[in-house]
Amino acid sequence: MSPNQESQNKAKSGARAIAFYLPQYHPIPENNEWWGKGFTEWTNVVKAKPLFKGHHQPHLPADLGFYDLRLEEAREAQANLAKEYHVHGFCYYHYWFNGRRILERPFDDVLKSGKPDLPFCLCWANENWTRAWDGLNKNILLGQHYSTEDDLAHIQHLIPAFRDERYIRVNGKALFLVYRTELLPDPKRTAQIWREAAEKAGVGELYLVRVERFQGDLDPASIGFDAAVEFAPDGAVMGQPLWHRKRHAPLTSLGLLPKAYIHSSIYDYQTIVQRMLKKPEPDYKLFLGVAPSWDNTARKAKNASLMKNSSPAGYEKWLKETVKKTLSRFKGDEQLLFINAWNEWGEGCHLEPDQKYGRQYLEATKRALSEI
Repeated sequence: MSPNQESQNKAKSGARAIAFYLPQYHPIPENNEWWGKGFTEWTNVVKAKPLFKGHHQPHLPADLGFYDLRLEEAREAQANLAKEYHVHGFCYYHYWFNGRRILERPFDDVLKSGKPDLPFCLCWANENWTRAWDGLNKNILLGQHYSTEDDLAHIQHLIPAFRDERYIRVNGKALFLVYRTELLPDPKRTAQIWREAAEKAGVGELYLVRVERFQGDLDPASIGFDAAVEFAPDGAVMGQPLWHRKRHAPLTSLGLLPKAYIHSSIYDYQTIVQRMLKKPEPDYKLFLGVAPSWDNTARKAKNASLMKNSSPAGYEKWLKETVKKTLSRFKGDEQLLFINAWNEWGEGCHLEPDQKYGRQYLEATKRALSEI
């Protein structure tokens, strides 16, 4: 896709909405070993059960079905939906552990085949791979070990992706995200190594973005990065939960509330939207984020968190206001916003159609990006 074609793929508002994209929808040897033969994200999704009256679980796919991302047809169908509803491109999660990669096949096939013709970028999901799905240092299945040698090997591996005409660029610079920069021992050094290697390889400058989820209010320039992106929902502004597994546990023990509540924390989606929209603008570049919903009970039997009262209408309001802010704060290629997510089915967080809402979230996306 040429720069001219990419500009034509922008929504009418001029904002470029990029959706985070999970590749865990095909079997891999590691997941076969850790979670059982044939495990994919769908394994967790179909086992989810509602915890209370009105709880939307399980989230079951509609239009695209239980796809396998090894199939080009599945990836093409996703891209066609994204383009139809003004999603500018996908930000593929990229897993690199000192030269070892996992869940790499879908993106590798996208790169090799030249299909689908949809803009993309990468986000290095640099947490440890753990049995608890939280990246913490408990029961590590695959750990990160940082070094200058690995920084160089990593960026050299990414050069072919940066060369691709579909790769999303900001002011001519390849856009690359890091999920948790606070885990890097020396992020400024890492950024310098990456920039020098990219220049030497002839792919030009990089546009480095840190994901702002676990450590907020950090000026990305202080670590050699260009900007940050707001990961939605932001746990720092979620407000008081309607139900908290620790605070309200005695009520379940007394039989005053269903036992199903006991391992969960439940928040109000509308409250989160209001609080996210009221966050002050920082002194550094922060691209804004939105989420259609959130519910990770499919992944986590204990310590799960979820939102009640999410809806396509509530999401549309949030996205529309976020588009307005994006257009007022940024110019040109920096009019970016991020949606969490295209296909996080295990976290109840997806634009892809499901059996309850159909395409309503996609239709809301298109309206919000078109009517400004």
